[in-house]
Amino acid sequence: MTKKEFADKMAEKTGMTKLDSLKAYDAFLDVASDYLKEGEKVALLGFGTFSLQHKDAREARNPRDGKTIKVAAKTVVKFKPGKALSDSIVNVKVK
Repeated sequence: MTKKEFADKMAEKTGMTKLDSLKAYDAFLDVASDYLKEGEKVALLGFGTFSLQHKDAREARNPRDGKTIKVAAKTVVKFKPGKALSDSIVNVKVK
């Protein structure tokens, strides 16, 4: 699903205009990003929780040539689905 498709569905379900739903989508991303940048969790009841996780620097092996490479430390976004979301997709078949 693309940003436009998501905004179109959101407009359809809420009665908002497509432009307003795009603005709401962008605002959600900005607010969630700001909270994550501050080290806060973003918990959406029934949907899930976004949080940050630190990954230490490590050595890995390039599968093409077998040489060892260094992977830098980084911070990644972690998502844990909520119970309502998990329960709603239990019997969904993956394409």
